[in-house]
Parts: sequence; C-alpha cells; structure tokens
Amino acid sequence: MTGTMAIVGFGLSTIGPGIATGLVFAAYINGVARQPEARGILQPLAFLGFALAEALALLGLVLAFVLK
Repeated sequence: MTGTMAIVGFGLSTIGPGIATGLVFAAYINGVARQPEARGILQPLAFLGFALAEALALLGLVLAFVLK
C-alpha cells in the first residue's frame, strides 16, 4: 500500500507544478501585455514562481522515494 501511495504522490507532484508553471507564465504574459514597461519588475517574479513550482516537483519526487 505504501508503494501505491508513493506513486500517487509522485503523480500529483508532477501535475501540480505543471499547472502552476502555466499559471505563472500566463500571468506574466498578461501583465506584460497590459503594461509593457512593467516587464523588468514582472520577469524576476515569474522566474521565482517558476523555480518554486519546480522545487515542489522535486520535493514530491524525493518524498515518493522516501515513502516507498
């Protein structure tokens, strides 16, 4: 049963950051399209959001192996 939980946890940890990355960059593109001069402020925030979403995927991967 623990192996099944690990597989489900890994699956969720890969789907979540994929959706989060899409939302982060959609908000970035929307913000730059509305106000192009804000690109310098929004770009580092978009990259930070992307990095945090990917860190969540790595954490899920590690937990999948720990729970196994």
